[in-house]
Amino acid sequence: MTLHKTKGIVLRVVKYGETSVIVTIFTELFGVQSYMVNGVRTSKKGAAKANLFQPGAILDLVAYHNELHHLQRLREYRWSVLYQHIFFDVIKNSVALFMVELLSKMLKQPETNTELFYFAEDAFMHLDAAGDQVVANYPLFFALHLSSFFGFRFSDRYTETATYLDLKEGEFLQDHPVHPYFLGYPYSFITSQLLKVMQPHELDQIKLNKDQRRILLQAYQTFYALHIQDFGVMKTLPVLQEVLS
Repeated sequence: MTLHKTKGIVLRVVKYGETSVIVTIFTELFGVQSYMVNGVRTSKKGAAKANLFQPGAILDLVAYHNELHHLQRLREYRWSVLYQHIFFDVIKNSVALFMVELLSKMLKQPETNTELFYFAEDAFMHLDAAGDQVVANYPLFFALHLSSFFGFRFSDRYTETATYLDLKEGEFLQDHPVHPYFLGYPYSFITSQLLKVMQPHELDQIKLNKDQRRILLQAYQTFYALHIQDFGVMKTLPVLQEVLS
């Protein structure tokens, strides 16, 4: 079993036994991995260590790795990024938990995907620094751009005549689809505008109300469910919609 230095984004923490936790982490080197961490629930010092394993945290890790094992171990772990707001701001934390859940649903196999890791890392850091208007639109932006790493996304071919967005095909159409999985105007147009956003600060220019965000988030959840087997529903979505209202 060899030692490796890697960064990781915490996805999930489960208590194990009296003193330990099992942490699921999306790592830069090995994709999603599960780690046994002993002794973090035994004292105040241990509790401080456990505090590092919050969903969305970006950590520097020194990890043992054996491809034959489903459960790995950590030798060292510390903050890689010290957030200023995500763990303390209710709205930013709700957005971060939505992002973590969406990542968790997509990362099923322990395969290396460094481009996705850097995208996710950058997305969490931008969220931490973002202003209110950007934060409100951030879940939409993240959901739209994340899908492209998994081989499906919306084409950005909206026109004044192609105003129906087919959630099955990911295409803008001139004619009403024969199935119920589509967005019409203005939601197709808003999606087209969101697809044009390449940097998070540009989200400040897209003015939406809570009902528009709610409808779009539900539609994007449907989009994922149509393309990913056993995707189900997002548990964080009702909470997110409540805090964004």
